[in-house]
Amino acid sequence: MKSTTQINSVDSLLTHSLAHWRDYLEITKPKVVLLLVFTALVGMALAVPLWLPLQETIFGLIGIGMAASSAAAINHVIDQRSDAIMKRTENRPIPQGALSTRQCLVFATGLGVIAMLMLVFLVNPLTAVLTFLSLIGYAIVYTVYLKRATPQNIVIGGAAGAMPPVLGWAAVTNEVTAGALLLFLIVFIWTPPHFWALAIHRRDDYAKVDIPMLPVTHGIPFTRVQIFLYTVLLVIVSVFPYLIRMSGLLYLAGALVLGAMFLYHAWKMFDDEATRQPIRTFVFSINYLMWLFGIMLVDHYIPVVLRLLA
Repeated sequence: MKSTTQINSVDSLLTHSLAHWRDYLEITKPKVVLLLVFTALVGMALAVPLWLPLQETIFGLIGIGMAASSAAAINHVIDQRSDAIMKRTENRPIPQGALSTRQCLVFATGLGVIAMLMLVFLVNPLTAVLTFLSLIGYAIVYTVYLKRATPQNIVIGGAAGAMPPVLGWAAVTNEVTAGALLLFLIVFIWTPPHFWALAIHRRDDYAKVDIPMLPVTHGIPFTRVQIFLYTVLLVIVSVFPYLIRMSGLLYLAGALVLGAMFLYHAWKMFDDEATRQPIRTFVFSINYLMWLFGIMLVDHYIPVVLRLLA
């Protein structure tokens, strides 16, 4: 009797999962996770001089991606009340009743456990530990405490989101070196201007739910200045991979062009009549990080390909 009940329970869970797979996918924030996994891949590539080790690369990326998805799902659970009030998030699966809190927690736990086991046994324990700390940092420390405690929430909490290049580096080398930390620094400095641009665009939403984002607590003019200053700092930091000879001239040219474009967007935000500029800056910032790391990846493999062709 007990086994029949268990089988029926499993069948019911599978049926529900298949019927709501789009909802489960949505709570993992797939677009965000894909960008994080891409930065992890670049971290892997820059950590080794030639080709990537197959096992560590495949299972490292899957494990890092699943852990990030688990953290995103936990974020949906913790933020469900504010999500139901904010216009940007009111249609998410939990506020809409498509998924329950329990279903999301079971799903997130399953993803997290599988990710940790994969990283421990198929990659290395260092990557597993760092990934676990990143998961806790985002899903618990940032979402539960920092997000509602200080207007510097994005700055401090950005450390968790900046970890994927370090995780990728550790996955293929079993160590963390200065190069990995430099990639971390780039993403860490990128995070505030990226997210504060969205926070300006959605200022009223954050004010409604008492989340102390910088535009809410210090006003939009102050936030614009902070975005511009962080962007200047980002441009400077983005040159460092060339200065330490981790990347070449192609990367340097790309970093400077992309940096100039980011500065232009940040400067345009001072125009009060450009009401759509904050969301334009937010969208560009995503493209900026993707292109910056993409150029870094291409720059790394050009010498490898040239040596093979010689």
